[in-house]
Amino acid sequence: MQLYNKLSAQERAQLLDEAGEDRLTLSFYQYAKIGNPELFRNHLFVAWDQLEVLGRIYVANEGINAQLSVPAKRFNEFKAHLDEIYFLEGVRLNIAIEHDVKSFLKLKVKVRDKIVADGLNDETFDVTQKGIHVNAQKFNELINDPNTVLVDMRNHYESEIGHFQGAVTPDVDTFRDSLDLIEEDLKEYKEDKNLVMYCTGGIRCEKASAYYKHKGFKNVFQLEGGIIEYARQVDNLELENKFIGKNFVFDHRRAEKISEDVIAKCHQCGEACDTHINCANEACHLLFIQCKACAEKMDKCCSDACKEVHALPYEEQKALRKGKHNSNKIFKKGRSEVLKFKA
Repeated sequence: MQLYNKLSAQERAQLLDEAGEDRLTLSFYQYAKIGNPELFRNHLFVAWDQLEVLGRIYVANEGINAQLSVPAKRFNEFKAHLDEIYFLEGVRLNIAIEHDVKSFLKLKVKVRDKIVADGLNDETFDVTQKGIHVNAQKFNELINDPNTVLVDMRNHYESEIGHFQGAVTPDVDTFRDSLDLIEEDLKEYKEDKNLVMYCTGGIRCEKASAYYKHKGFKNVFQLEGGIIEYARQVDNLELENKFIGKNFVFDHRRAEKISEDVIAKCHQCGEACDTHINCANEACHLLFIQCKACAEKMDKCCSDACKEVHALPYEEQKALRKGKHNSNKIFKKGRSEVLKFKA
């Protein structure tokens, strides 16, 4: 029984090119009590590997968080398999606005302590006691209300390239950083304001809305399906689009364009730009924003030092990395002393 990938990303990319078939990029999540996450994980891998599903999936006692690429011709088979799992029957699937056959190159199903790392250790907190889900139309009505506080539950490098007009965008690196910070900043509004939250696909807001209700906020709302579903409803129902810029996504595409606005700037020269790139020096791999001119000038690197390393023969680069841990830059996305411009 195959329970792990046997092909490298490069081998998979070649197969996808040769197949020349359409694939759908999608995501979904569900909070549920899973008694044996390891067994469930193995079941998913076997079933989805046979369906040629690729993606990144986290399973925990509290539920599942999945970001996937599915062959378009096998979508109905995939959906039928989900419906056979009692807590996933009819689960909302967030279908991407823009598709790429190489959005994912491996099938990774991992068991985690939690499907969204929150740093919480509170046994009285019930994640299922969530806030009110609202669709795009109701969301627009709420954020037009002066009695509403709109909060972006994503990280700084996500909101930097796109966010809703008038939203509070915390300057945080992780979801766990945002929970206490937002509670402290908004504590005076617990009783009388509408607390409205949004994120990429809804999973972080689902947990955050339950957390803030637990902390005493009375009127808690979340955008159902996140930015991904909002963009679809705005287009289908011809609603006013209140999102400006791009929606950051966690696959090889890195972002989907929601509006034509470019609200960020190149971290190296300061010109208008909203294209994320990873530093080409594999020992660095820093995620940052780089325009085409700087990409050419810097050989897709974040600094002169990284450019020098990247210019070395590959074997010399490997020798330099040998025995060293990954740089913290990998985890401090968009933050580095070498970046001159950061919103």
